[in-house]
Amino acid sequence: MMRILSWNVGRRDLWRQVADAQHDVVLLQEAGAPPDGVDLQVLPAPGDPWEAGVPEPRAWRTAVAARPGVTMRPYPIASRHRAGAEALGVSRPGTLTLAEVSRDGEPPLTVASVYGTWESPLDEDGLIYSDASAHQLLGDLAQLVTSRDRHRLVVAGDWNLLHGYAEDGDPYWAGRGQSVFDRAAAMGLVYVGPQAPNGRQSDPWPSELPRSSRNVPTFHDDRQSPAEATRQLDHVFASASIADRVQASALNAPEEWGPSDHCRLSITVDV
Repeated sequence: MMRILSWNVGRRDLWRQVADAQHDVVLLQEAGAPPDGVDLQVLPAPGDPWEAGVPEPRAWRTAVAARPGVTMRPYPIASRHRAGAEALGVSRPGTLTLAEVSRDGEPPLTVASVYGTWESPLDEDGLIYSDASAHQLLGDLAQLVTSRDRHRLVVAGDWNLLHGYAEDGDPYWAGRGQSVFDRAAAMGLVYVGPQAPNGRQSDPWPSELPRSSRNVPTFHDDRQSPAEATRQLDHVFASASIADRVQASALNAPEEWGPSDHCRLSITVDV
């Protein structure tokens, strides 16, 4: 059994908490570089750039960390216009970090930490959307996914996407968001949540959220407490070949939420 934690740490220095997590592998988003003395294997490795272009460079990025005893092999990554045969070309370096991990002789698993960046249109001030960057991430991952049964991939992180609806129930933006989940499914990446009962649902129920939704809130804004969180922005996908052996849970009860504006996702894989 491989235990994976996915966590947007919100640009906070939470590496000590990451090191204390009882998981084999941790997928991080909006993470600063680790301090000295953290007893973890970390990607990107020392000396590699620690920034994300989202769209201007920031001193935080996605990362993958593994506990001692886990074998971790990095995937070399480069900007698409600079990538060659030896590296995976990505649209925005820093928004995708990949590694192959294994433990105790178990079959290796590829894990991906992803961050869907907000973008703005040219002609509308104040409007932001993330479906475009989410599609870019799927396009980057397509280099590893060429069938439904020849890959063992778990993809998790902060997609900044709503699942099954859009803000204020807008059908146009709901369709654009759904196109990401549909494209992932077409590629052979199955949505594994987290969904209720694997996490606490919003109470009171948000008016914009369909009553049939199984979404579990994973993010609260500056005006909310964890108990008042309403939106799920963090999601997990797994290869169709292993999806029935992957379970994702949101650690989103107020007492377990943690110090970030995003809660942690706990993922178990029966490798």
